[in-house]
Amino acid sequence: MAKRKDKDKKAKRAPRCSLKDPALYISRELSWLEFNDRVLREGLSADLPLLERLKFLSIVSSNLDEFFMVRVAGLRQQRAAGIRKRDLSGLTPVQQLGAISERVHRMVAEQSAGICQVTEALRAAGVHFLGMGELTAEQRKYADSFFRQEVRPILTPLAVDQIEPCPVLPHLCLLLAVRLTPTDGGEGEERIAVVPVPGGSPRFVALPARVGLHLVRLEDVIAANVGSLFPGHRVEAHVTFRTTRDADVAIQEDAAGDLLEAIETAVRARQRREPVRLEISAKADRALRKWLMAWSGLKSPDVYDVDGMLDATSLMEIALRPGLEKLKVPDWPPQPPRDLLDEREDLFQALQERDVLLFHPYESFSPVVRLMEQAAEDPSVLAIKQTLYRTSGDSPVIAALERAAQNGKQVIVLVELKARFDEARNIVWARRLEEAGAFVLYGISGYKTHSKALLIVRREAHRIRRYVHLATGNYNDKTAKLYSDIGFMTSDNDFAADTAAFFNLLTGYSEQVGFSKLTIAPTGLRNRFVELIEREVASSSPDEPGLIMAKVNSLHDKGIARALYRASQAGVRIRLNVRGICCLRPGIEGVSENIEVVSIVDRYLEHARIYYFRNAGHEEVYLSSADWMARNLDRRLEILFPVPNAKLRRRLIGLLETFFADNVKARRLLPDGSYERVQRKGKPIRAQEAFYRAAVEAVRTNAKARVRFQPVTRPDA
Repeated sequence: MAKRKDKDKKAKRAPRCSLKDPALYISRELSWLEFNDRVLREGLSADLPLLERLKFLSIVSSNLDEFFMVRVAGLRQQRAAGIRKRDLSGLTPVQQLGAISERVHRMVAEQSAGICQVTEALRAAGVHFLGMGELTAEQRKYADSFFRQEVRPILTPLAVDQIEPCPVLPHLCLLLAVRLTPTDGGEGEERIAVVPVPGGSPRFVALPARVGLHLVRLEDVIAANVGSLFPGHRVEAHVTFRTTRDADVAIQEDAAGDLLEAIETAVRARQRREPVRLEISAKADRALRKWLMAWSGLKSPDVYDVDGMLDATSLMEIALRPGLEKLKVPDWPPQPPRDLLDEREDLFQALQERDVLLFHPYESFSPVVRLMEQAAEDPSVLAIKQTLYRTSGDSPVIAALERAAQNGKQVIVLVELKARFDEARNIVWARRLEEAGAFVLYGISGYKTHSKALLIVRREAHRIRRYVHLATGNYNDKTAKLYSDIGFMTSDNDFAADTAAFFNLLTGYSEQVGFSKLTIAPTGLRNRFVELIEREVASSSPDEPGLIMAKVNSLHDKGIARALYRASQAGVRIRLNVRGICCLRPGIEGVSENIEVVSIVDRYLEHARIYYFRNAGHEEVYLSSADWMARNLDRRLEILFPVPNAKLRRRLIGLLETFFADNVKARRLLPDGSYERVQRKGKPIRAQEAFYRAAVEAVRTNAKARVRFQPVTRPDA
């Protein structure tokens, strides 16, 4: 006991540095790159099936595409404007761009080596990625015939050095640059042409083979036959390249008379923005490389020589290809939710009796769709109100809303047109819903509506009852099978009243009022989080230290970070599960030695936001659509809500504890900003696998309970 008191005194005497010191924080951009590195580590892991590795190697590329389009583009804009403002970690835009270039060049080299390693290993499993020089005579004949019949008719060679101004070449698409000379014996000048690789065609051409799957890349087939596109010229050299353009297009909502039209214009504008990255095949012809750099206006730090496959996002075609199940991870089909008796249970009746927690993708998303479909057809339902941020291409959610509007119900939908890279899809949904008779709103000027909320109004036995669904993830039936998220369904009056008030706020009917259950950003969420953290400090003691556990996608808000640092200095234990960006540094003496940060990258994308506060034994758990990011707290409409049901609350605490117990997929953040694997002690615990097994077991338990308590009916006399 004396030693413990001495330790407490020592902690109190620890030097207190300024929490504004940039040395206490990690660069947002470099932290994100560390997240993508954790994705890359999965692709390089020999413990995973080959096609699962290929999937992760593909995701590395799609992640980098968005990173360059938005984050790097924004930094380049700042550099061009002469802005020298330092970020939270003390780096200027120029310094950040330099650090990014150095880190990404290393990452791309590792990724290319990993792809080569996996594709070589796949040969033993019967999947052959071939170069044109490896094709048999029969396969070469097939490839040439495929080019003539299927590819050449849709190719459009561009004499880019002869056209003024030079045409805008599409970004994120593969292109062939070709250096040509005349064959007529004259002294004609060299010419440069560009051939876009058709984006609507499969990236890999399947070749005839007696055994296994033999593939050749489409751009290699085109390159082998490119001379036929330029009669009278000889191909001196060719190179495959790809550009990424600035997609960080600002929309001046106040100046836009029609937001729908303004969004459409912004989406089209992306294709004409300045390039921010040039990817080019390694060992490229010097003249073509020089021309491409001059055309793009990019310098060496922004040029990535790829020793292998450009645009590895296309590897997903093979990773998801049917018929190769032995090379994939075992399927984990979503299970019926444990809080529902069976798939046929009347959801309105169920929600009158109990609250329901849905844990996707381990538990099926279908009850959400079924609730909406039931509401669309139920004559007692009067109105449906919903926010939509992202949804799927062939969305049953949209279909249910259309059906409800056609059936004469009042349908009010807030479609967030500014959901980055989903703008075009959301425009289509908005117009479809309007045509069906729904009232479609486009949000509040200056703010993205990122909250996930559904309200159903129903007349029952001479009274109005309202049903609510709130969630951490989108109303997207496709990503609900790939993202780990949590939904909450209830008919509680307080939740219903708050959700109705929230929709009134969105529609402009009223100013924000006092909420009994919900906390809303941007007006109250930041203060609420700080209050909860400070309350934990106030209730903490050496004998009973406070405890905060949080699971978020990102932590990059300086106010929240400083509040957590202060809590750590006061002895509160803080356990953070942060999937991506984390700007605070754990383990710094006198500042954050009580903070632990882990990250899990596994087969499902961790997307749920869960917040736990011990509160001197009166435990509270909250779910939210918001991360601890300035954009979520200050520039978006978000919802934080408590889980009042003790059973459901205990279940969520158990989820958090399992995440922190993971010693298979978890990596721990170190004070220097790097990550290391959590050391395995005792039996292996893989959180996502544990959750799936628990979901399967819950179905068995529910089935036994239904049989045990099935009513006995007397036979007819």
